[in-house]
Amino acid sequence: MGAAVFHVEARERRRFTVAEYHRMGAVGILTDDERVELVAGELLTMAPIGPRHAACVNLLVQLLSRSVGEGVVVSPQNALVLSDDSELYPDIALLRGRPECYADAHPRPDDVLLVIEVADTSLQRDREVKAPLCAAAGIIELWIVDLTTGGVEVLREPRKDGYSLTRRLRPGDTLTPLAFPDTRFTVSDVLPSVE
Repeated sequence: MGAAVFHVEARERRRFTVAEYHRMGAVGILTDDERVELVAGELLTMAPIGPRHAACVNLLVQLLSRSVGEGVVVSPQNALVLSDDSELYPDIALLRGRPECYADAHPRPDDVLLVIEVADTSLQRDREVKAPLCAAAGIIELWIVDLTTGGVEVLREPRKDGYSLTRRLRPGDTLTPLAFPDTRFTVSDVLPSVE
């Protein structure tokens, strides 16, 4: 007697919109304790934030807050709606305007001057998933601070299929945000020192 063979019809994954994602939070399907992002309609878990990652984000917030001045929001780890099916929580987003501009709605790509992702365990996702999404949304500049190598990748010139310009900078190299050409610091300035 032969084994029974069952054919299971492949099903498509259920993708969500940003509005559905927010409804899941409002009704308690997603809780405040869950660290998830909506990426191209899928809920992806975010890695826990380690101490070096947190120190780097805090250092960047401090440096940028001193450098960019009034009329710019340095927004750490808050929502950014890239499209109808993607809402990310970048480590830092530099936004046009004042904080109260975003009291009624999360920022969108036209509001963004710079996105920064700090990567230790998330480097592959930042490069292969988030960078193309940011480029397709028209984010003019993305930095990926690589804590594993001590460098920064600067991505500019967004296109629908990714960024056409990528520069890899090392400690000692100068970082200058595209939107703030008079603001300069070195890669070493943005990396937390280990004591």
